[in-house]
Amino acid sequence: MHPVGVSAKPQPPIQLPDPDNLRDVLAYWIRLRRYEKGWSQERLALECELDRTYVSAVERSRWNVSLSNMERIAQALDTEVWMLLRAPQHATLD
Repeated sequence: MHPVGVSAKPQPPIQLPDPDNLRDVLAYWIRLRRYEKGWSQERLALECELDRTYVSAVERSRWNVSLSNMERIAQALDTEVWMLLRAPQHATLD
């Protein structure tokens, strides 16, 4: 358990998403890009001005996300929205 206000070290995705499930694909890319930046979910939420619990739910494929929120997340992650929706290749986790 982490003390209040201390985030766990970001972890990369451990498996590839189902390419036919866009929520899983989106969640995969958000987590991977966040990991590459070394950001916690809280930091990503601050960067895109969204609630941390919302970002967490999107990253776990629990909630649908609006196009405007996808734009906010993509901008915070310095990527294009379409890049967050493309099916990853197996080499991505190497």
